[in-house]
Amino acid sequence: MLLVLVAVARLALAQDTDTTFAVRQGQRLDVSDFGGSVVIKSWRQNAVRVRATHGSRDYVTIATDGPTVRISASSRHGPAMVDYEILAPPWIPLSVSGTPSAEVTIEGTEAEVTVETVEGSIRVVGGRGNISLKSVEGEVTLEGANGHIELNTVDGSISVTDCSGDIAAETVDGEITLLGIESADVDASSVDGSIEYDGTIKDAGRYRFESHDGSVSVSIPEQANATISVATFSGDFDSSFPVTIKDKQKHRFTFTLGTGTARLELESFDGSINLRRPGQVHDQNDEE
Repeated sequence: MLLVLVAVARLALAQDTDTTFAVRQGQRLDVSDFGGSVVIKSWRQNAVRVRATHGSRDYVTIATDGPTVRISASSRHGPAMVDYEILAPPWIPLSVSGTPSAEVTIEGTEAEVTVETVEGSIRVVGGRGNISLKSVEGEVTLEGANGHIELNTVDGSISVTDCSGDIAAETVDGEITLLGIESADVDASSVDGSIEYDGTIKDAGRYRFESHDGSVSVSIPEQANATISVATFSGDFDSSFPVTIKDKQKHRFTFTLGTGTARLELESFDGSINLRRPGQVHDQNDEE
């Protein structure tokens, strides 16, 4: 007979919660935090351990009776500010919402990840499948993920390292750094920040990098096959290797490398556009 656990921790006098409960394949973990920090790390057990630090009048609720395990907190006067340290199996999909100011760190996951914050930063190491990280006023960092990746922030930078799969990254006031990327579909845009890309340019791939008020620097691997479109209104164009420009207009031109099967669009209204060899993009910007 399968017993279903519903755990509700209501600790009105204590200031800490520490509980462990079993989870099963097919379940998801959903964490909601009004403020504070959420740190989730992986361990090789089919169980979740929740350690929470909170006020004496706050209540941490953990419900495990359905397909979604839900962790949340409240107090007598509404939402509660809690610091979570959570251990979870790497296979369990994760969803974290931090409103308005939770900081979120996830390490070691091998599953889908969804994180949304308002003022807090997001850092994720790992992840497979659909990965969505969104913040309004926080930095977004992703490392070692593989899947369909969507990253958004309004007032913060985006950093992606050693990831593979389709990538879409967008920020208004921040830089975008994409290093060690393996992808056939990348779309990165910033209004007021530079963009760096060092990764694959695959045959028949699609790559778009656009900044209104920042430089765009892209590495081009040896023997790449790409048709490259460059547009800049008041910035310069510089390449570490010779190119033959064709179809030149006032602020836009194209050229082809190899068979030209990949498509690259590089645009900056008020910044320079730089083509570099692999490994040169980040080093060059460090020197500038």
